[in-house]
Amino acid sequence: MTQTADDVTAGVASDATAAVRITGLHKSFGAVRAVDGVDLTIEKGEFFTMLGPSGSGKTTLLRIIGGFESVDRGTVEIFGVDMTRTPPYDRDVNTVFQNYALFPHMTVQDNVEYGLRVKRVPKKKRADTAADALAMVGLTAMGGRKPDQLSGGQRQRVALARAIVNRPKVLLLDEPLGALDLKLRQGMQLELKRIQREAGITFIYVTHDQEEALTMSDRIAVFHKGQIEQAGTPVEIYEQPSTEYVAGFIGVSNMLDHAGLTYAVRPERIRMVTDPASEPPDAVCVPAVVREVIYLGVNTRYTVGLASGQAVVVIRPNGGAADNVIPAGTDVTICWWPTTSHSIGPSGQMSTPKN
Repeated sequence: MTQTADDVTAGVASDATAAVRITGLHKSFGAVRAVDGVDLTIEKGEFFTMLGPSGSGKTTLLRIIGGFESVDRGTVEIFGVDMTRTPPYDRDVNTVFQNYALFPHMTVQDNVEYGLRVKRVPKKKRADTAADALAMVGLTAMGGRKPDQLSGGQRQRVALARAIVNRPKVLLLDEPLGALDLKLRQGMQLELKRIQREAGITFIYVTHDQEEALTMSDRIAVFHKGQIEQAGTPVEIYEQPSTEYVAGFIGVSNMLDHAGLTYAVRPERIRMVTDPASEPPDAVCVPAVVREVIYLGVNTRYTVGLASGQAVVVIRPNGGAADNVIPAGTDVTICWWPTTSHSIGPSGQMSTPKN
């Protein structure tokens, strides 16, 4: 049976396979277009990341999905039901914020039980459900502690347990790891992915950290100036950037021209040699001079200068020997392969954002 727009408005699901469907969404704050005509579908059970710098529109869109911001135009459907004008408390959505927002006077167990208590869940069931949520995040023994007795990572886990205890259909995460140190953040990235798989809840995650997005996500949408430049799997985003912006924002890419086309070439895909006799015959090879050398242990990162003045970044494995590092000032040749590189358009022509 085909459903009409009136059916959706009345609360009848039009497409139960999509967790969230955004259509023609616009949101401005004065003269600033925070979200500028975004169309986006997030599938049930995905770990979906909205990635971009500050001011790119990702957090505004997350708040719109949660019901914390109104829209100027467009629609938000959650599991096929139009929720565009529905208040946050009537959406089957929970949010985890960067500041945790835990109740300091309550124990960990009481914090996690809070949402169930509001829903008048019986005491025994409430306690058992909260205990299951704490077990899922690895905090079974912490239920009797107060938030100020926990580390930052533990407080983040409590906030996550409190958010998933009600089993929302969609969980929104607004840069939840931003306050953690690097080592703890990297560990929590893997934990979040594990928890998402076990809970079976659709996660929509906001971050400006490219490595974080690549590590955890099933799919990523790269935001820029209120629009989505590209959406795809981590491999697609990294290996096949559709615009120069995406190529430069996700990791490092060199924009190299050949035969009228511009290619996005990753630093690790460029071979650098000091002996012209070592140049691969099937590659595009150009002379360069090493300008900067950064030793990173397993690899060394080089910045080399071409005759045109362009700077190119090259990552070269050290092979376990310090004398493999090429010093600054050395004349070298860099080689790359157009047949295994990704073209993003004609030379000199900037690609445009794509929703």
